[in-house]
Amino acid sequence: MSTYTQILYQIIFSTKHREQTLIKKNRPELFKYIWGILKKKKCHLYRINGMEDHLHIVTHIHPTVALASLIKDIKLASSDHIKAKVLFPDFYGWQDGYGAFTYSFSAKNSLIEYVKNQEEHHKNKTYREELIDLLNEHGVEFDEKYLE
Repeated sequence: MSTYTQILYQIIFSTKHREQTLIKKNRPELFKYIWGILKKKKCHLYRINGMEDHLHIVTHIHPTVALASLIKDIKLASSDHIKAKVLFPDFYGWQDGYGAFTYSFSAKNSLIEYVKNQEEHHKNKTYREELIDLLNEHGVEFDEKYLE
């Protein structure tokens, strides 16, 4: 028997100290680089987007890939790429943690639209507010001191 999965993730992580360093004009190159990492790991990228201080990745993760390892690989490789290409001169790295939330496959299109429209969404809500909303929506217990 083969292994079959359909686990749709939204992965979110921030720049170190939520610094506003991911300038808009160079984000597409970063997104393309992260897409390459996901392809190499046999993961399917549905959408990637972000703002100056954080990223959202909507992906299906291959069954042989552990979520924590994937995020670690994305952060390490993309950080090296950013520094080597000087994509974001004031970038000092990614935050230590991350958020990862699963969705039913039927929610895929609305999730993609949500991530696609980050600029519009963040006219009214900060990354911190968005993260708290997601944690609450998914029933994840958290300590606010780790959200600073």
